Amino acid sequence: MPTDVSSPRLAVISDVHGNLRALEAVLTDIKSRGADAIVNLGDCVTSPLWPRETFDLLASLSLPTVRGNHDRALTGAFDDLPPAGKFAYAALTPQQREAVGARPTRIEIAPGILAIHGTPDDDSSFLLEDVHNERLIPAAREDVVARLGPHINADVVLCGHSHNQQLRQVPGGCLVLNPGSVGCPAFADHPAATIFELRSPHAYYAILTRRNGRWGAELLALEYDWTSAARRAAENGRPDWAEAMTTGAVS
Repeated sequence: MPTDVSSPRLAVISDVHGNLRALEAVLTDIKSRGADAIVNLGDCVTSPLWPRETFDLLASLSLPTVRGNHDRALTGAFDDLPPAGKFAYAALTPQQREAVGARPTRIEIAPGILAIHGTPDDDSSFLLEDVHNERLIPAAREDVVARLGPHINADVVLCGHSHNQQLRQVPGGCLVLNPGSVGCPAFADHPAATIFELRSPHAYYAILTRRNGRWGAELLALEYDWTSAARRAAENGRPDWAEAMTTGAVS
């Protein structure tokens, strides 16, 4: 797998959440599109799907990876975890959990390109969204600027966490890219966001590109065998995850 992160064609993945089937489809697509490198924005394994197998595949790739809030939680107390976190905790060895939690909170992938999970200072906060009545809504421009702080002067900020695929330009500042979620289209922390909104079960990612000195992105949504992911969730006692895998939402 290419590792030249200074190249002008960078695949960006985030929020795999232990969905091995979605990750495999995305990696195959990345290879077919000729991306020069891949960066991972965190929340890699937490789910009732394939946390151990997903860890092993990602470890074999040695991708630049930032730590997500769910990654960090795996180094804490088992009893404090939500059910999906407990499933992932039990599936991983202590050494694997330590490795997941030891990743950096932000990485400068190349000069001017910053990778984070949530905001530069908080992996559990949103950069581009706010929570209103338990739903995610676009954040005001001044709030995004405040959350970026000095990092507004970067060329590109790559963020995840919300599972919402989007590209935003800060006036006079950086381009912000959220590639969406590879493996979990629903956002369980705010379930109303997926009860009342239309979503899809696709595997999301993006390719950051540079042409004529300017950065842009290809926003991609892939079909994959989400029936097998739903079946895996159901077998592990999570019908809500099974529904999310096949519809992109929960009822």
